[in-house]
Amino acid sequence: MAKPLTLQPITTSAAWRGDELGRGGDWIYLLDDVQLAELEAAGAQLIADNPDLRRVEPGDYPLESLQEAVAQWKERLDVGHGFVLVRGLRTQLYSDALSAAIYYLLGLLMGEPMRQNELGDLIDHIYATSDKTLDDPTALSKSIRDKLPFHSDSSDVVSLMCLRPSKAGGASCLVSGAQIYNEILARRPDLAPLLFEPFHWDWRRQDPDAPANTYCSPIISLVDGTFSMYAGSLYILTAQDFPEVPRLTEAQRELLELFEAITYEPGMAIEMDFRPGDIQWLSNHAALHSRTEFIDYPEPQRRRHLMRLWLRRREPRAVTPGFGKSVVQNRTTHRDAGADDSKGNFHIVEAAVPRVMP
Repeated sequence: MAKPLTLQPITTSAAWRGDELGRGGDWIYLLDDVQLAELEAAGAQLIADNPDLRRVEPGDYPLESLQEAVAQWKERLDVGHGFVLVRGLRTQLYSDALSAAIYYLLGLLMGEPMRQNELGDLIDHIYATSDKTLDDPTALSKSIRDKLPFHSDSSDVVSLMCLRPSKAGGASCLVSGAQIYNEILARRPDLAPLLFEPFHWDWRRQDPDAPANTYCSPIISLVDGTFSMYAGSLYILTAQDFPEVPRLTEAQRELLELFEAITYEPGMAIEMDFRPGDIQWLSNHAALHSRTEFIDYPEPQRRRHLMRLWLRRREPRAVTPGFGKSVVQNRTTHRDAGADDSKGNFHIVEAAVPRVMP
């Protein structure tokens, strides 16, 4: 019989409550004039050079004034709260192409960009073009206005840059994975060990072109003191639709229900309203993210428009083997892996324009 896990609460700054963290502003980094000037010049040069984005390396556009700041941002993601909001870009003065160029160059310093669709696009867009709701299985979360549930993405880092906010709503919501774990451990220590056991996740619902119906991952990894969480109860529950997947036990269902209840308790999450030019860097291992429902402007040029990067960190993180959607990450290690040269947007001007999704 396996030896029971001896579990202790997480006491680092990775465990936080939104109602406490929101009273301060140490998670906001304000760019200075020197940094702005260098970013704008480098972004303009990237547009002029018009390289294939899959071939651009961090050293091609060094951004010397940002090196110390980027090191700080990475540290906050790794051993801090798990996120940072960078503010100060003057996107109201930029073309969308210049905003995208600046964003991509900063992303290169934060990690290796990952392809976000089967076409190989490295920059994706959160831009509502559909009136579908989330309960429609054909709806794409990036193309609708519904509230989104808390979840983890398929990368080490997920980042959003705000070009234009919504008319109302659309707040970005983050919740600490370590704090959820602490609450489960305090309330139901008998259920907490199940977080470290593998669950089946619905891969087909996340990606209709997935090579398999499901993949397996535990919800929590704890290796050498490094805490990581991969969550999204919806995909564990919908994986039960596949007959080959083992049925969830009563205890597992209790755990998922408690997990969801704690996640949505008042005060757990922090909400932030994006301003034009804001960039949010978020560790998928440290925090879950969601979005509130929003009302858009009727004019297409005024609609809520965020750009998104998925990044693989170049610095390895200690995690349990098979943790997270590792099958996807292994497919997308290289920026050009499997990309369709005839359909992907691999140059910055084209990449700055959202695709029209149904």
